[in-house]
Amino acid sequence: MIVGASYAGIQLAASAREFGFDGHIVLLGDEPDAPYHRPPLSKGFLTGSYAEDRLPLRSQAFLEEEKIQWMPCTRAIYIDRERKEVELHDGTRITYDHLALTTGARVRKLDCPGAAHEAVHYLRDLRDARRLAETARTARRAVVIGGGYIGLEAAASLRQQGLEVTVVETELRLLARVASPWLSEFMLRAHTDRGVAFEFGRKVVALHSTVDVCSVELEDGTRLMCDLVVVGIGVVPNTELAADSGLKLAGGIAVDSFARTSDPSIFAAGDCVSFVPYWAPAGMPACRIESVQNANDMAKIAAASIVGRSEPYRALPWFWSDQYDLKLQMAGVNTGFTEFVLRGAVEDRKFSLFYFRGVKLIAVDSINRPQDHMLARKLLANGAQPTPQQLADPDFDLKALANQPVPVAQGVA
Repeated sequence: MIVGASYAGIQLAASAREFGFDGHIVLLGDEPDAPYHRPPLSKGFLTGSYAEDRLPLRSQAFLEEEKIQWMPCTRAIYIDRERKEVELHDGTRITYDHLALTTGARVRKLDCPGAAHEAVHYLRDLRDARRLAETARTARRAVVIGGGYIGLEAAASLRQQGLEVTVVETELRLLARVASPWLSEFMLRAHTDRGVAFEFGRKVVALHSTVDVCSVELEDGTRLMCDLVVVGIGVVPNTELAADSGLKLAGGIAVDSFARTSDPSIFAAGDCVSFVPYWAPAGMPACRIESVQNANDMAKIAAASIVGRSEPYRALPWFWSDQYDLKLQMAGVNTGFTEFVLRGAVEDRKFSLFYFRGVKLIAVDSINRPQDHMLARKLLANGAQPTPQQLADPDFDLKALANQPVPVAQGVA
C-alpha cells in the first residue's frame, strides 16, 4: 500500500513493478485528479502555455496495465502497525505487507488578520492553480508574499500576463535560504528590469478588504493595493499519519539510506521525509529535500528495499526554476560554500556559478547554460575535482574532466 499519489507515490509503484513485485499495489490519493506534474503550475500552466492535458504523470492505461489500484479522494487516517492495517476516512481498513508513506507536504498558511480573504491564493495543487489562473485573467495588480522559488515563478508568470506585481519578502534578499547573495542579486535585477517591485525586510501583518480590492498591510504601516494575493512562504511536511502511529520523526519522517522508517514494514519517500544525505558535511543533521528529483530517486530506493534488493540512496540533488526567459538549474547544495567561480557571460544571461567549500566543488548554479548543468551533475556525482583556477580559465575543457573515470569512493561528501 502506498499513501500519497504524487511523484514519489507513482514512481514507487512503477519501480516496484519494474523490480519484479507481483503482489497487489494500492495507491491512495486525496485528490480527484490522477498524479500530475506540479512544477508547471506556477509557470506554463499559469501563463496558459502548458495545457492541462499534458499534466498527468502516467496514463490510466499505464495504471491498468501495471495493475496499480489507484484510489482517488481517499485519505488514510490511522496506521495500526500491530495488525498491519491502514484505516481510511470512511472507516474501511486495508491490510498491508509493505506500507510506503509518500504523503508530501502542504503549503504553509499565512497567519494574520484577513488571511482567509477570497483574494488570497496558494500554489500547491491543481485546484489552487486553476483558481489562480482564472482570477489572474481579470486582475490588474498582484502582491506575492514570499521571495522563494514559488513566489518568484508566480511573480514572473503574472507579470508576463501584464499584471502589476509587488513581491514582499521578510528577508533582506531573494532566495535567502537556497541561493548565494550574488545569485540573489542577479535574480532581483532580472525581475526589476521587467517591472516587478519589491518590499524587503518587512512582514505582512494584515489584509484588508474594500468593495473591489484588498490591501496588504506591512509592519511599518505601508498598504499595498491589489486584486489578488499569492502566498509562497514554504511548506509543512505531512507527518501526522506517521507521528500518530509512533514512527520516528526528525523534521520529517525519519528514514535511513534505504528509505526505511523505524518500522521495518514501512518505507517513506519524497517531501515528507528527512534523512542525512551521503554528501552531507560532518555533523549535518537530518534534512528534507523538496524536489521532484529527490521524490523520484528516493521512491526507487524504497521500491528496491521492498523487493529485497536494497541499495543505498546516493542520488545527487538537482533542481530547476523557469522565470521569464531564464532557466535556472542547480546541481548539488551550496550550503557552507567558501568561494565561487563564474564561467560564461553575465551580460548575455548565460553563465554558471561553481561553488567550493575549501578545495572541494560542492554545487553549481547555471543560468541558460544547460550543458554546464549536465556536466556539473557528472562532476559532482563522480567526485571529479576541478580547481578554482581551472574553472576561471574560459578555455579549460570541463567536458573532458567530467568524462574522466574517477574512483567511486571519492564521492562528494
